[in-house]
Amino acid sequence: MNKTRRSAAARAARALALALPALLPGWAGAQQDTGADALPDWDARFQSTYVWQRKPALRSPYAGEHSLHAERERSHSFTATAALGWRAWRGGELWLNPEVAAGVPLSELTGLGGFTNGEMARSSGPNPRIYRARLFLRQTVDLGGEADSVEGGVNQLPLATTRRRLSFMVGNYAVTDLFDANAYSHDPRTQFLNWSLVTHGAWDFAADARGYTWGAAVEARDGAWALRAGHFAQPKEPNGQALDGRLGAHYGDQIELEHGHEWAGQPGALRLLAFRNRARMARYDDALALARAGGTVPDLAAARDGEQTKRGLGLALEQQLHPDVGLFARASASDGATETYAFTEIDRSLSAGVLVRGTSWGRGQDRLGLALAHNGLSAAHRDYLAAGGLGFFLGDGRLRYGTERVLEAFYNLQLAPQATLGLDWQRIANPGYNADRGPARFVGLRLHLEL
Repeated sequence: MNKTRRSAAARAARALALALPALLPGWAGAQQDTGADALPDWDARFQSTYVWQRKPALRSPYAGEHSLHAERERSHSFTATAALGWRAWRGGELWLNPEVAAGVPLSELTGLGGFTNGEMARSSGPNPRIYRARLFLRQTVDLGGEADSVEGGVNQLPLATTRRRLSFMVGNYAVTDLFDANAYSHDPRTQFLNWSLVTHGAWDFAADARGYTWGAAVEARDGAWALRAGHFAQPKEPNGQALDGRLGAHYGDQIELEHGHEWAGQPGALRLLAFRNRARMARYDDALALARAGGTVPDLAAARDGEQTKRGLGLALEQQLHPDVGLFARASASDGATETYAFTEIDRSLSAGVLVRGTSWGRGQDRLGLALAHNGLSAAHRDYLAAGGLGFFLGDGRLRYGTERVLEAFYNLQLAPQATLGLDWQRIANPGYNADRGPARFVGLRLHLEL
């Protein structure tokens, strides 16, 4: 984003903060009643994560330009992130996240819908690169009711607030920082690694090639209920790094309704997500029609001549079964008519898993995870790949369709209060939705440091 747009965003954020007391007359008093003066005004945290993965050779009777490679491979990724936060005024937090990343993906990051490493950015390379991951303002406005609090964490200062409140986030961050925040499967640095387990597989959320974007979101909370909505910038090109600043024409919108509950005395939450993307995308049917008319292989780039809209839904559950055991489940689907624009090539996805704390075997800080995902494509998407077309990630030259099935298990061993060593294993049947290939197996190690 250029300097003009950054300065405009900063001016808008300042104007919002100054206007809130006038727009909501009870705001200043409500803030003062919560004991916020005793809370820290700043925070600084650091994380570093290294992931190593190995794939043995797999069955591959044929291959295309975007196939998962048949031969044995190794891959690695590295990230280091600082989270620097400042309580700029009452209820206002400003956060900056400088980040360093490097990595060498398996098969040049092709051949799968559910990729095996959620820490691997599409723009990764073997040499470390430093960039700004996040720069955003969060403003919380108390609306009254029973006193409540928010625990401090990464990109969150501790907050004394009320059960009825509004929060605004404006700036540069990841859409998944606010939406689909599942307690048991959300963070590839400490939980499941597969892309189709980190969030809704069919949710083509707005992001640059590193997973971040610019935009604004609002969250309204009233006790057990929460409603979120956000409007974010899309990349200029599918899965590209440069973002499109024309937020009135090209954008990613999402709205999410959440309800917290108790089941058998244990806390849980249910979330319903709807999304709508608008961008210069190609439709699979249009690419196929052009190919038939010209007697050529279908090409999405040739059909990318106008704005299209993609829509989808996601339903997610998190449920504590015991203080040491948590369950998650997700179901998501997009319309499947247009090309993948900012996430991965999944049009339908079901996933579920459990996360277990190691208390019962005397390792209370260790974590054991087991999960499954079942990913699929729309009929138009299948026909495009079967005719020899290339997606951003997929393209075997032909296709005998089968749903992609992911099984992942991991164990995190606590080495020290700030460090964990994880062992990860994944098995993917029908990699790239091709029943003629695989199965593919992956073993990995993950070293995570957090200060």
